[in-house]
Amino acid sequence: MASITLENLAHSYLPNPGGDSDFALKEVNHIWEDGRAYALLGPSGCGKTTLLNLISGLLTPTSGSILFDDKDVTASSTAERNIAQVFQFPVVYDTMTVGQNLAFPLRNRGMDSGYVAERVQRIAQMIGLEADLHKKARGLTSDLKQKISLGRGMVRDDVNAILFDEPLTVIDPHLKWELRTQLKSLHREFGHTMIYVTHDQTEALTFAEKVVVMHEGRVLQIGTPKALFETPAHVFVGYFIGSPGMNFIPVSVTGNKAHTNGETINLNHDYGNPQGDTVLGIRPEFVRLTKSDGLPVQINRIQDVGRHKFINATLFDIEINISADGGFEIEPDMVMVEFDRANISLFCDDWRMNGKAIDQGKRGAI
Repeated sequence: MASITLENLAHSYLPNPGGDSDFALKEVNHIWEDGRAYALLGPSGCGKTTLLNLISGLLTPTSGSILFDDKDVTASSTAERNIAQVFQFPVVYDTMTVGQNLAFPLRNRGMDSGYVAERVQRIAQMIGLEADLHKKARGLTSDLKQKISLGRGMVRDDVNAILFDEPLTVIDPHLKWELRTQLKSLHREFGHTMIYVTHDQTEALTFAEKVVVMHEGRVLQIGTPKALFETPAHVFVGYFIGSPGMNFIPVSVTGNKAHTNGETINLNHDYGNPQGDTVLGIRPEFVRLTKSDGLPVQINRIQDVGRHKFINATLFDIEINISADGGFEIEPDMVMVEFDRANISLFCDDWRMNGKAIDQGKRGAI
């Protein structure tokens, strides 16, 4: 296992890149700690797989360096980096049995047969393939083949890192939770450094200790699921994390007050006089319908999903979403909303502003 350091790493698929827009991966500096589980999260085309392939050695970066522990591996092959990689679509040897597929990486390295048998049995047990060890891989379902790929990625205990590129894409939805749980168990058991690429926030937030949110080739924020939800560093993080995502309202800001459409929203922090496009961000969970006090809204539609109600409303010509408990009764005269001020975020030119806390006694009502 190894820590992975990215130093001024950037990549373009063009032979002579010019400006920022020519780079599929904008410059990134980060240290992936030894033995931790990470997820690269973002929409298709944001640079996730490019970054993963740079780490694995399938791509050589346009600029910057990659270090495993203190060793520069920027020009090293995938084999020299000693990593395992599981791809989006299962790669198995159809003429081999499940057991032979799992054993292949170990036998290829001349491991003792007793060790190979013990390791294969252990991995098969953890991913639910014990009963299939003697079956030929040919003819197995896609989800079972992907289980083989996952197991083959985990079977070696001497790898520096295990990289997963959208590994659950071909898995039936009802099996995804099971496999994510098994991956977390394998991580706890063996302590490998794991990097998991996905566009699915549920996969990322349930698998990883830290999530790397990417957009348009840029790393926007690296943090725990809690930090991404509570303190998004960029409006895209606020929008992409959460279901529904964060609400955004254009405002002007002076000190500890946000102004919009003739209304004033008191804030818990002093933001000075920011220059640029400023927006207030508030998650649907922290917006409350009221009969009086607050800001005027018009309810458009209500979705009752059992444990929760999702309410779509219009606030000053902007659609916002409100999340309420399933038992919350929505009455006809609820025509106002209040924000939980402790959970308001302010952004200027898309990036989070960190204001100065003000005394509790000086805070007014919204």
